[in-house]
Amino acid sequence: MKKVAIVLSGCGVYDGSEIHETVLTLLAIEQNGASYRCFAPNFNQHHVINHLTGEVSDNESRNILVESARIVRGDIEDLCELRAQDFDALIVPGGFGAAKNLSNFALDSDNYQVNAQVLDACQAFAKANKPAGYMCIAPAMLPFIYPKGVQGTIGKDNDTAALITAKGLVHNDCDVDE
Repeated sequence: MKKVAIVLSGCGVYDGSEIHETVLTLLAIEQNGASYRCFAPNFNQHHVINHLTGEVSDNESRNILVESARIVRGDIEDLCELRAQDFDALIVPGGFGAAKNLSNFALDSDNYQVNAQVLDACQAFAKANKPAGYMCIAPAMLPFIYPKGVQGTIGKDNDTAALITAKGLVHNDCDVDE
């Protein structure tokens, strides 16, 4: 049975992992006869967004690992426990947590970086030549994980694509269903 590692970035599209992307990914993995284990960094997310209003909750902080546990009913591990050799593939769902918590792309798109712990985990899969999927905005991390010239897409958002290509991604302009 193939084993897939999933790296989450919190819970909710505006400040964590996009829930639909995450749950449908987990379902597809199971439907295709594979298993998964979920991981998340164990530190506080950049900020908390009220998903009803879209506003930042100034007096609130949340831990990425604890928030990610909401999506997977507590069946999650600290990212520091992820070992690429234990898995056949890696998937990083989107949601703004990938751009605020796993990296700082949403905060400093010209000079963004990937969190060191996240980078180490993802690069371990790249160095082992294991398949990896980066969904939605998560491909913004690709130029840091793979050598210059790696191909990826964030769809048809030319402004975002330009920011990522400046870091070394070869962007494939395509529709969401391609």
